Amino acid sequence: MAGGVGGAGTARAAEPVAGGTRLAGLTVEHRANPLGVDAARPRCGWRMVSSSRGRRQSAYRLLVATSAERLRGGRADVWDSGRTASADSVAVRYAGGQLRPSTRYFWTVQVWDEDGRAVPEAPVAFFETGLLSTDGTAGWDGARWITMAGKKPDTAGAPLLRHEAALRGRVRAARLYVSALGVYEAYVNGRRVAVPLDGSPDGSTEELLTPGWTNYDTTVSYFTYDVTELLGAGRKVTLAAVLGNGWYNGRVSEGSVYYAQNGNPLALKAKLLLRYGDGSTQSLVTAPGTGWKATDTGPYRADDIYDGQTYDARAELPGWTDNGYDDSDRAEVTEHPYATRFPDAKLVAYPGESARLTPAWDRRPRSVTVYTGVTGRDGSANGRGRIVVDASRTVTDPAEAATASVTLAEGDTAVFDLGQNMVGVPRYTLRGPAGAQVDLRFGEMLNDASKGADGPEGSVYRANLRSAKATSTYTLKGDQQGESHQDSLTFYGFRYASVTVTGGTVTVTSLTGRVATSALRQIGSVTTDDATVNQLIGNVHWGQRGNYLWIPTDCPQRDERLGWTGDTQLFSHTGLYNVDAVALLSHFEDILIDSQRTYGADHAQFTHVAPGNRYNSPEPASGWSDCGVVVPWTVWQMSGDTTVIDRSWAAMSTYMDWIHARTGDSYSGQGAIYGDWLAFQQTSTQFMSDVYYGYSARLMADMAAATGRTAEARAYQELFSRIKRAFITKYLSTEGGVLTVRSGLGDASPVTPGGTTRTEDDSQTALLWVLKLGFYDTEAQRRQLVTLLAENIGNDAAYKAAHPGSTRVQYAENTLAVGFLGVNVLAPVLTDQGRADLAYALLHQNAMPSWLYSVDNGATTVWERWNSYSKQDGFGPVAMNSFNHYSYGAIMEWMYASMAGIAKDPAAPGFRHFFLRPHLDPTGRITHVSGSHLSPYGEIVSEWRTHHRTLSHRVTVPANSTATLSVPTVDPSGVREGRTPLSGVRGVQYLGFSDGTASYRLPSGHYELTAPLE
Repeated sequence: MAGGVGGAGTARAAEPVAGGTRLAGLTVEHRANPLGVDAARPRCGWRMVSSSRGRRQSAYRLLVATSAERLRGGRADVWDSGRTASADSVAVRYAGGQLRPSTRYFWTVQVWDEDGRAVPEAPVAFFETGLLSTDGTAGWDGARWITMAGKKPDTAGAPLLRHEAALRGRVRAARLYVSALGVYEAYVNGRRVAVPLDGSPDGSTEELLTPGWTNYDTTVSYFTYDVTELLGAGRKVTLAAVLGNGWYNGRVSEGSVYYAQNGNPLALKAKLLLRYGDGSTQSLVTAPGTGWKATDTGPYRADDIYDGQTYDARAELPGWTDNGYDDSDRAEVTEHPYATRFPDAKLVAYPGESARLTPAWDRRPRSVTVYTGVTGRDGSANGRGRIVVDASRTVTDPAEAATASVTLAEGDTAVFDLGQNMVGVPRYTLRGPAGAQVDLRFGEMLNDASKGADGPEGSVYRANLRSAKATSTYTLKGDQQGESHQDSLTFYGFRYASVTVTGGTVTVTSLTGRVATSALRQIGSVTTDDATVNQLIGNVHWGQRGNYLWIPTDCPQRDERLGWTGDTQLFSHTGLYNVDAVALLSHFEDILIDSQRTYGADHAQFTHVAPGNRYNSPEPASGWSDCGVVVPWTVWQMSGDTTVIDRSWAAMSTYMDWIHARTGDSYSGQGAIYGDWLAFQQTSTQFMSDVYYGYSARLMADMAAATGRTAEARAYQELFSRIKRAFITKYLSTEGGVLTVRSGLGDASPVTPGGTTRTEDDSQTALLWVLKLGFYDTEAQRRQLVTLLAENIGNDAAYKAAHPGSTRVQYAENTLAVGFLGVNVLAPVLTDQGRADLAYALLHQNAMPSWLYSVDNGATTVWERWNSYSKQDGFGPVAMNSFNHYSYGAIMEWMYASMAGIAKDPAAPGFRHFFLRPHLDPTGRITHVSGSHLSPYGEIVSEWRTHHRTLSHRVTVPANSTATLSVPTVDPSGVREGRTPLSGVRGVQYLGFSDGTASYRLPSGHYELTAPLE
């Protein structure tokens, strides 16, 4: 069905090809060649790539067909947009006829450049629709949720389900649509169903804990797989699955609607769609009475998100996933009561990439320490002593440790150090007698001699896991050739594994930490010539990698691992600079909206956590609840796609209306139970709530304007103005001619774990937010606020003498004092206010509290607390002390935008236009920065170096975008590309010189520039 704007016949003949330009990066729903697309009008995207300058798109033509051949010559039989005069290449909607379910469509795009010349046609891409339904019935061909008959919840053994059926002929294509209440591993004809992964040895990898975590009472996700190759040429097919508890049946979901004190039975729902060579089809589905069988006598004995996994190799069932296995004595299946209990729940196609194992990031041991006992308890400061190391079996050389084999007897312990705090599962190979048991207990740190240690010095510290057992237990079957195992129904956050054995001597011949993540595609990087700063950057990446697992979580190791919304929103800019997370964060917004309707106060407040769990209490929580507004705005700003705004608008409006209904014409926020969480200088919770109310109102005005909601844009701008006026009246004091921000007006968080609870005026976080939002009246006040902030950060003797009751007196000069709600605005606000020097001073600071304090104390991920650990004082408060918590890693947003100088333009979302404005390090410690970010339009590069009083700056502006370049220099005439003044380069527009910076408007292209600094 060709059609669309203008129709196929209106496209003009191709003009001469634009040399050096091509099209790449074709996506549908922000994914390359996706399966299981359930959008009725999918979003298409592409990028121009050009070696020429000034390339931009003037028109496009989208073509969709039922085969690749039909696209040739422009004969699209599904949709032809016609030549459309537009520069749009992000989230361009399909506008053809109704798409059919379970159908592969091929598509391409033709583009014309700024001179009307045709760019070489893009390669053919495809997308495949899912079942195009959400009720769990349409398209499922009678599939039901099935569970093992007679199995009580929480009894030993994971359900193993299988079904074998005859094929009717040669299978041309096979698709598996599958979901679980719990988590699943799917098998077809004895082989694990895998997914593609660039860079893996065979181009594929295994998923972990599909279908992920949602509010199961309202929404469950399903996945689509192409399993054609797994069928082979046989006459039968066997579909099998292992079911684990996951988030559906465990204390991780305590407090949710679907949680059951006595446990939830696990269930599988699947449809195997077979297309035969003769054009006929067949569906094999999960349903009672159709030949499905089940057992729980296999090797998977226990699994839990918090506690780990128990596997008994003696109970393995060889061949149970393949054809020909005798399952006649196995249990029947019965229909699960889920559909009756939650009749309105949706079953939807997962809109992004699954969490999966990523071999490129796997970690092998850096050392192996074997100890045989404990000594020195009586003489140690904490009474715990130190381990007795067996030097003959200990390996400290990293190269040797990576492949070391160690033999352990009962009473021995081996500590494997992987050198990196990571998230995933272990894979290990063992050799020993049948019945011997091996326990691997995981942790992030080693015990020292401090008071907070939970074991002898040198052993693995696990107190911060709280009640999580985080243990992998394996019972050997006695294979003399060795036996390998990899946990698959849980995950761990760990750097160290403490290995012990019982029931016989066992040799551990290998151990690998297998990394699992949803942050699959890194699209940004920043590096410097400062090793400690680079370590911090690496820590941020690893923290995001570990905590972007199906949802953005707070931590991956203790008995929490939840979708805390405050952490999510404050890190979202950094997260989207680092990785392709548009689908992940948009999906999380959907989950949050479900939680709002179920758990939020008055079914209107966005919740503190999502999906639902034990922290669902509808307490006022500004900064956390505002995630429901901040994330859509940030995704739009970074991607240029307004879809998440439209999808969230009703929920966001409900939330904002709810606040106004609570506080009325006082224009105060709802309250903020967590305040500026874990700050070293306390700001009143109501102050934080009021600034976030204003912040959300401003973002709502922006989003309304961007989506054509003119009346709403005016209303929210008026709301912002009223909040600002009420705020200034309440909090800005000019008594005695002295400007004071009364951030001490009100109480600190009532749930602050440790530290001071006394609020202070002119706190760092308060000053930052007042400046960020412009909550002042005059330019003179702005300057005074900047001075107050600089004095607070500087924290010199004069400041301490003038503020003897402040918590700042305890800390060094040039230190931060912010918590979660101040950390992401600290360096950006300083830079915006002309104090990039202070931002750099804070970056380089290594005294506590600071970013480099954790680096100097051995961190390989970002910590939850500024003082989670120190070599001098040991461990921080054990009740809440994660060593993998990405929130404070939000500093990387500033590293991209102000250090490397790749800054978005809020007026041109998605980097259609952006700013290149690097700020040089006035301390001179950093003289080289290289940054890049793959925007929706292509890779942006900004690399600068200072040498002999000269700045060298290499930049790339992608095709179909433009940039405003700001170059620090003493002489704008000396800013040159080669020998040519930049102002004289064709296409470049000189904008002027001010405050030591020359500014230019750059068309797309690559530039190598120099500028004098003295």
